[in-house]
Parts: sequence; C-alpha cells; structure tokens
Amino acid sequence: MEENESGKVTRAGASRLGDALNIEGMRLQERIFRMDAERGLRNLRDSTRLMLLVLLVSVPMGVAAWAFLAALDAVTALRETYGWPVFLLLPVVGVFTAWLYRVHGKDAARGNNLVIDCAVTGRDIPRRMAPFTFVCSVATHLAGGSAGREGTAVQIGGTIADAVSRAFKLKEYDHRDLMMAGISAAFGGVFGTPLAGAFFGMEMCYVGKLHYAAGIYCLVASFVGDTVATLLGTPREAYLIGRIPEIAPATIALAVGAGIAFGVAARLFSGAIRFVRHFYAAHITRYLQAALAGAVVLLATYAVFGLWRYAGLSSWLVEAGFAGETTPVDAACKLVMTALTLGAGFQGGEVTPLFGIGAALGGWLGGVCGVAPSFMAALGMVGLFGSALNVPITTIMLGIDLFGGHAAPYFVIVSFVGYLIAGHRGVYPAQRIVTPKWRSLGEDAGDTVEQVIERHRDGVV
Repeated sequence: MEENESGKVTRAGASRLGDALNIEGMRLQERIFRMDAERGLRNLRDSTRLMLLVLLVSVPMGVAAWAFLAALDAVTALRETYGWPVFLLLPVVGVFTAWLYRVHGKDAARGNNLVIDCAVTGRDIPRRMAPFTFVCSVATHLAGGSAGREGTAVQIGGTIADAVSRAFKLKEYDHRDLMMAGISAAFGGVFGTPLAGAFFGMEMCYVGKLHYAAGIYCLVASFVGDTVATLLGTPREAYLIGRIPEIAPATIALAVGAGIAFGVAARLFSGAIRFVRHFYAAHITRYLQAALAGAVVLLATYAVFGLWRYAGLSSWLVEAGFAGETTPVDAACKLVMTALTLGAGFQGGEVTPLFGIGAALGGWLGGVCGVAPSFMAALGMVGLFGSALNVPITTIMLGIDLFGGHAAPYFVIVSFVGYLIAGHRGVYPAQRIVTPKWRSLGEDAGDTVEQVIERHRDGVV
C-alpha cells in the first residue's frame, strides 16, 4: 500500500487495494458457487437414485394391492353365497393364524406397529410378513372376520420397502424415506386416494409431525401405487354428497359437534380393541387356547345376535349411511364385531371398519340435525378415520380425494376437533408423540402411544 509523506494512503494505492479485494471476493464467490453446484449435483444424484427405488417399491405394491383386493372380492362373494356355514371356519382360521405367527412369524405379529418401528428406528421386517398377512387377512374375510384392508396393505408395502432398502444398503435417512414411500404406495393403491396416501406415509409414524423430507417420494409412490392398481382393473368406490351447506355459525357449530362425537367414537374404537386383546392375554395363558376362545366368542356373537351382515368389510354400511338409513346401533355393532375380531388376533385392518362406523354414525346424525345425511356421513367417514389414526392432514386430503374440495372447510374442522378429542390414544401404539395435543399432556412428548396408555391406564378408553 502506497503512502505519501504524511502517512496517508494515496488514491493509486487505494485503487489497487480495492482491485485486490474485488478479485479475492470474486474468487470466494466462485468457490461458493462451485461448492453449491457440487452439493446440488450430489443431491440430485442421490435423490434420483432414491426415486428409482421408490418406483421399484411402488409398482409391485400396486400389483399387490390389486391382487389383494381381487382376493377379498372373491372370498367375500363366496361367503355371501354360502352364508353362515362358512363362518364355522372362524375357529380354524383363528388358531391357524395364531400358530403361524407364533411359530414362524418372528416379530411379524406386531403388524403395522413393526412397520412404524422399522421406519423410525431402522428395525428389520421379516420378509415373511407380507405373505403371512396376505394369506391370513384373506382367510379372515373368508371366514367372516370383521376387519379392514389397510393393515395388510401397509405391512406388504413396508416389507417390500424394507427389503429394497436392505438390498441397496441405504443410509438411515434414505431408509426412512423409502419406508414412508412404501406406506404411501400401499394406502394409495388400496383405497385409490393418492393425495391421502401421500400424506399418510409422512404422518402415520408420528403424533404431531409431518415428515416433509419424504414428501416428494410419498407423493410419487402413492400416485404410482394407485395408477398401477387401477390399470390392472381395481374398481374404485365413489360417493356423492347430496348437499353441502353454506358456511355459517350454525354449520360450523354442527361440524365442531360432529368432530367431538367422532373423536369420542375413535377413543371407544381403539379402546375396545385393546380391551379385548388384553382380556384374552390376561385370562388365557396358552396362546392357541386364547385364539380358539376368541374365535368361538366371535362366532357365538354373530349367531346369538344375528349380526352376520357386520362381517367382512361391511361396505353396505357406507351406502346406508349416505342414504340416511342407519342408526347408532349399526355403528355400535360394527365397532363391537371389529374389536372382537382384531382383539382375538385375526389379521386385517382398521380403516374400512372405521369408514363404515363413521358413515353410519354420521348419516344418523344428519337425519337428527336436519342436514343431508350424505354430508354428515362423509364427515363421519373421514373424521372417525383421522381421529383413530392420529392423522389430521391425511384426513383432509382423504375428504378431498373422495368427495372433492367443496366441503374442505368442514373436513378441516372435523379433522382437527376429532384429533384433539381422541387424545393420545389410537390404533397404532407404536406412534411417536412429537408434539403433544394439549399443553397438559406435555409430559407425553417423546413417548409412544403405548407408553402413554400404560402410564395412564384408564380402563377401556
């Protein structure tokens, strides 16, 4: 740097200093740009690789969804053709399922909870879980067990995703994203609801958290699973809402009240399944005897009370609810039969029974409150589902998938009210509580739903 006699910097020296600083700044910017470009290329490479693996999971999941639903249709038709004699298979199916999972299943008996653990902690899923749940779920529906279909689909999707992840030695965060994509592919493929499927994968493992990092993978997986299953000929159910009321204080209050009712029903649903399961475990120590007892009780309940039509998926409940032809008795009967089925160890899911119970309860509420039964049945379908599974954003997307966006404000209200009322309960005990639903429940943060239930045991609910 040049200075004059008085020690001050000359203009020429200042100019050269400025040029040097500018050159150094440009070099620094160039290095930053190069680093960003290299990082971006690495991310693009890794994301592309993971996206290809997502497709590798989603396509076979779509095929599996089609095959599973086709099998359910076949055995349901068979059961409805031959009637009550087919129900005599319940003890055989119950005992066989218990034996298969106890002797050969390893941890597969944990079902969706094992899928959640695998996504969150990286725990292995035994490959046999997919065929076991497929065969045993189909057998459950053949014999008349009151169960759903999402549980089987999620277990198959989780098994496929875990197998692909292990084969390609994915790191922890890629493994988690692929597992969630597998869950999304399963939900989208089975229910034909790609938006809901995308968010279900991001939301299923947690209470109070969306795993946004897996968002694009879950979205693609859900749409691919749905597309593949649809192209193979899987029929999709469609329901229409007769009349959607205008937003007003009275209709908002109605939606809030409905959300409260569905939240309470969700607690009863998950609590009933848990109560039956714990009852058999506490009173019958030998697992085959417990399975036999559970199957006999289920069969006797069907026969004594004449509840045959609540067997299987009971899809008629949704149609009757939309037509306003249901009562709370229908909802209660389906809840009891599902609790006796799943609590006794039969394989299947909870979502389809929740759809039926919610539609039946909502359709009845619509008639009582003087609004279109189809409107309240739609709120019941999505509201009870979201409350029992702790997935409020998925609930909103499910409503849009099934019924369009015109009733979306009501879906939002019912979703979040039911979510809060349901508390830290639910059908997936392995869910991690990230954000407690109430400030008074802050001590539950970091626990699983199962840990909370054990710590605050309060009977059925």
